[in-house]
Amino acid sequence: MNQILVTKIKNNSYKYIFKIQLLISLTIMIFLICILFNYFYLLKKKEQISLEIIGDYNIYKLYAQNSNDIVIKNDNNIFGIIEIPKINISYPIFSYLTDENLKISPCKFYGSTPKNNGNICIAGHNYNNSMFFSNIHNLNLNDEIFIFDNLNNKYVYKVFDIYEVNKSNLSPIFNFNKYNKELTLVTCNNFNKNRVILKAKQ
Repeated sequence: MNQILVTKIKNNSYKYIFKIQLLISLTIMIFLICILFNYFYLLKKKEQISLEIIGDYNIYKLYAQNSNDIVIKNDNNIFGIIEIPKINISYPIFSYLTDENLKISPCKFYGSTPKNNGNICIAGHNYNNSMFFSNIHNLNLNDEIFIFDNLNNKYVYKVFDIYEVNKSNLSPIFNFNKYNKELTLVTCNNFNKNRVILKAKQ
């Protein structure tokens, strides 16, 4: 009789422990799902800000007297717009790089203008989705990249090299033919912490 009672108590104890473990597991899972949803919500919000800036920028271009008149909200100067049809992206390019700007859209951090010989470097985040420069590794040689300046001039660049470097290697910025009009796109490879470098020229 005592053995049956002890067995029942043990079974009830196991059931109670199992229920507690299940409750804790469900709570942790719900918490992690909430964090994940919040992360994706914030990413979409940043992309929405980028789209709003493009809308503001296009309206401004209609009425601005010259490219120096174009200053978008938050005092963020816009260098132009980058479009890459193959990977379906179109974003404003901030004229200077800051952590906050980079969360909203690609940023120019080196170079002059598409009219001049030299190298224009543009950095963009890689979120391992379709946003910003996440998919530039899918581009191939001779794929086209379009840059639109503040006067709506369109400059067509063709990809001629894609490679990776260590994140501390700055040579791709300065490695260019001074007689060419080149474009360098830079993003991160989140798996090996290298930099993905894409080179193109007009």
